[in-house]
Amino acid sequence: MTEPIVEALDVVKLLGKGAAQVQALKGVSLALNGGELTLLMGPSGSGKTTLLSILGCMLTPTRGSVRMGGRSTEGVGPEELAKLRREHVGFVFQSYHLFPTLTAADNVRLALDVRGDNSARAIAKTKDALAIVGLAHKAEAFPLELSGGEQQRVAIARAIVGQPSAVLADEPTASLDGENGNAVMTLLAEIAKDRSRGVLVVAHDPRILRFADRVVHIEDGSIVREERGGAAVKAVKKDEGDCAIHDHAEKHDGVQE
Repeated sequence: MTEPIVEALDVVKLLGKGAAQVQALKGVSLALNGGELTLLMGPSGSGKTTLLSILGCMLTPTRGSVRMGGRSTEGVGPEELAKLRREHVGFVFQSYHLFPTLTAADNVRLALDVRGDNSARAIAKTKDALAIVGLAHKAEAFPLELSGGEQQRVAIARAIVGQPSAVLADEPTASLDGENGNAVMTLLAEIAKDRSRGVLVVAHDPRILRFADRVVHIEDGSIVREERGGAAVKAVKKDEGDCAIHDHAEKHDGVQE
C-alpha cells in the first residue's frame, strides 16, 4: 500500500490558556493520499483550519503526531519544520496573499526564492506554473490588474511551482463568484490527478462536493464521517429533495386550512 503524502495521527490541539483554553482538535487522524482531492468540510469553529495548519506544519500538535515525506515531525524543531513546509507543502489561501507590488510571475517565483532556487531554471518553472493555470499571458500583470479568479489562479501557480507533494487550500473559493469558483476547483481537481501529489481543500460550501474524490466531515474538533465524493453529492441532493417535498407539503397544508 502506498504511504500517505501527509498523515495526522491521533492529533490533539489545545488553543489558548487557563479558563479560555479550548480543545480545537480531539484525537483526529487523517491521511492525505496521492492522486486524490480530499474535501474537509465542517461549520465555522469545527477545527478545519487548525487541522490544515497542523498537516502543513504551520502548527504543532499538543499531542499526537504528523508524518510527512515518510518521517514523523514529532520533536522536530522550528527550522526543520520550515524546511519540510518548503519542500513538501504548497498553500492556497482564501485571500490570495499576493504581494501587490510584484507581478504575477514575481509572486510565483517568490516560492522558489524561499526554497533557495535562484537558478535560471526558476524562470522556466515560473512560466510553466502560470501556463498550467492558464495565465501565461498575464505573467507581467500586477494583482490589481487581475480579477479575483485570476489572482487565485496565480496563488495556485505559486503553490505548485516547487512541485510539492501536498497542496493545502483553505476556503479557496469563498471570495469568488460561482463561475470563478468552479474554474478554481476544476484546476485543483486536475492538479490532484498526479499520483505523487495530494490536494486537501477546506470548505463549507456543498456546491464544490462534485470536485472531491473523498469528503471528510469534521465537527467540534472530531471527524464524524467520511465518504467518497459521489456519495456525498447524492446525499446533498437527497437532502435538498426532502426539503423541497417538506416545503411543498407545508404549503399544501396551508391551502387546505
